[in-house]
Amino acid sequence: MVGETISTALAEVRAIYSELNRRTMQRHCRARTECCQFQLTGLTPHLTKGEALLAAKALRATGRKELPETDDGACPLLKRETGKCLIYADRPFGCRTHFCAVAGGPYARKEVIDLIRRLEDLDVRLKGDGPRKIISAVTAALAELH
Repeated sequence: MVGETISTALAEVRAIYSELNRRTMQRHCRARTECCQFQLTGLTPHLTKGEALLAAKALRATGRKELPETDDGACPLLKRETGKCLIYADRPFGCRTHFCAVAGGPYARKEVIDLIRRLEDLDVRLKGDGPRKIISAVTAALAELH
């Protein structure tokens, strides 16, 4: 993928995330990280290619070249020592619209379907293969970024 195309894709994903932030849905993440415990919740975020590229770029900005190894069923982007997301500012759409009851519960799909469709449209333009589980999506994006 050409660098300019990646830059354009990253800007588009960030614009979608910004649009989500401007919506009036009341949510307040208290960083309790229950939603990051995939083995406990049975739920794993799925990322489109644009989201995965943004997450991979953000991970690279932390000085990492690959996802940290995990064996506890938690998100590999959760820094165990601090309990904080390594890429919080660029976290995926699914993490932003999570199901956490403490933060306000899940967003109704009808409230964000236009944004989901924009992410899916970008995925098609990037020749992605649809939403993929976070680990495989970010791993593939890291390889694509070199």
